[in-house]
Amino acid sequence: MFPIPFDHGLSRLRDVFGLVPVELPTTRRMDATPQERAADITAAFADPSIKAVVAAIGGDDQITVVPHLDDEVIRANPKPFFGYSDNTNLLAHLWRLGVVSYHGGSVMVQFGRGGAMHPITEASLRAAFFTSGPYELGESPEYGDVEQDWEDPLFVNGEPEMRECAGWIWHNADRVVEGATWGGNLEILSWLLAADRDIAAPEAYTGMILFIETSEEMPSAEEVFRMLRNLGERGILGRFAGVVCGRAKAWSFQHRNGPEEKALYAREQREAILRALAAYAPEALVVFDVDLGHTDPQVVIPYGGQMRIDGPARRITVVY
Repeated sequence: MFPIPFDHGLSRLRDVFGLVPVELPTTRRMDATPQERAADITAAFADPSIKAVVAAIGGDDQITVVPHLDDEVIRANPKPFFGYSDNTNLLAHLWRLGVVSYHGGSVMVQFGRGGAMHPITEASLRAAFFTSGPYELGESPEYGDVEQDWEDPLFVNGEPEMRECAGWIWHNADRVVEGATWGGNLEILSWLLAADRDIAAPEAYTGMILFIETSEEMPSAEEVFRMLRNLGERGILGRFAGVVCGRAKAWSFQHRNGPEEKALYAREQREAILRALAAYAPEALVVFDVDLGHTDPQVVIPYGGQMRIDGPARRITVVY
């Protein structure tokens, strides 16, 4: 539907990262079936010449694709997968298969960003693509959540709207927590719970670190609370030693909020999350406003990989 940011993102993969993009058969087809899309994903993992798989964009129906994947092929050919939002479906599935993947980076958004790539985004993606080992996440002095017009050919040269922002917000930050990560887009996690899809037994999450973020659909604070309450009632939420929350996206073409409305939305969401944690995980170390979701810039979080949250030092380190 939007070839301009897609082609712009492909050019960035080539010219900035020195990679060779390979488009699979359903990449530009809007009518592809879940079976055809799953076949593409399976083929990408099976092909030894393909070194990583990067999502073009998110969506709302990947939950129908995952059942058609060939899990044995993927297990036998693990490689990095990058994506977020609706791709939480595939990230959670790969985790159940024992494959560490990466929450973040899509062709049309992070790589296809108008103007230059944000330096924090580019540095994180470059480290996740080409290095291994610890990587300290940085706090950004600015952020953006106002979407660009993907139908405007001039958008590729125009910088997106950015605003100054405060740093991370800490709760129960008197300790150091280290563990494997799990989570992603909170709306998709609630769908996985409803479908009983790629959710492990509660014991599997003991000592892990939950990371969550919300999308441009902007669920209300009460919805966010209920989603987390469901995780609590499932016996999962209380198992996490730490929780990292993405900065709330508070603008969309349907909800063009101003600064005060954005601040109110973010504050109410933060209060809802703390209310749920107070009931189910009162001792968890919590960090808010980490740039890991639908806002700009975006840092990459290993899914099932290691994260270290140092409360006293106010530092977050992941392992790529």
